Amino acid sequence: WIVEENSINYHLWVCLKPPLGHSYIPEMDTRDQMPARPSRVRVALECICARGMLLGESLCFLHQPEDQSSFVLRTLCTGSYLDLAKVTCCVQGLVTSAWLLLPESRHCELTALPSSQSCRFQLTGPFKTDMYFEIAFAV
Repeated sequence: WIVEENSINYHLWVCLKPPLGHSYIPEMDTRDQMPARPSRVRVALECICARGMLLGESLCFLHQPEDQSSFVLRTLCTGSYLDLAKVTCCVQGLVTSAWLLLPESRHCELTALPSSQSCRFQLTGPFKTDMYFEIAFAV
């Protein structure tokens, strides 16, 4: 966190783990090294049919018909790449909905601030300093 004269800023990194049947593959730079700055992350589907059959489930996402594709690919991706703006929008919606269920929401207001690279929120209430929260994502 960072404490300034009239505000407190909290920064939180959240590591996104791929759901079962998916893997995240960061793009390498031209020298086959991890890039220093943010890069595109490809979402690959993995076959888990053997595991699904043991549990009495249907085929995995890799072998499903196209109209029954993965939620991750349909909702959080553009093509087969994670779309940070879509991830940010989805998480902002989840955090905002969850906030309304907390008792603190009766005394404080949580406002989502515009950002396409991270989730940013402002918390206002009966305290004298402004509080800001930023959630950034990593894979």
